[in-house]
Amino acid sequence: MGKFRDIWNRSNDGKNAEKRSFIRYAIISTAIFILLVGFLNQNNIVRWIRANNEIRRQNKQIERYEAEIKEMDRQIEGLTGNRDSLEKFARENFGFSEPGDDVYVLEK
Repeated sequence: MGKFRDIWNRSNDGKNAEKRSFIRYAIISTAIFILLVGFLNQNNIVRWIRANNEIRRQNKQIERYEAEIKEMDRQIEGLTGNRDSLEKFARENFGFSEPGDDVYVLEK
């Protein structure tokens, strides 16, 4: 850190004044460039990070929906392939009954 601070002290330039002046110019130019590219323009690093997080969140949501779709496909296959399971599903979820059945409704 001492050498970095020494670059800014113009009294130490001596015969290397031109070289040290260029180093100061390069450091300032690089810092300005990093600020412009990293934070101030439209395609900045902060926006990239947020976009990456959003993509990861949406990919997780896609995986969750794909799992739900597979489960629903499995349920549809079970319901369309077996009449007893279809009747059971209709009775449990929609309150269907056959003539002569006693239906009891329990409220939560």
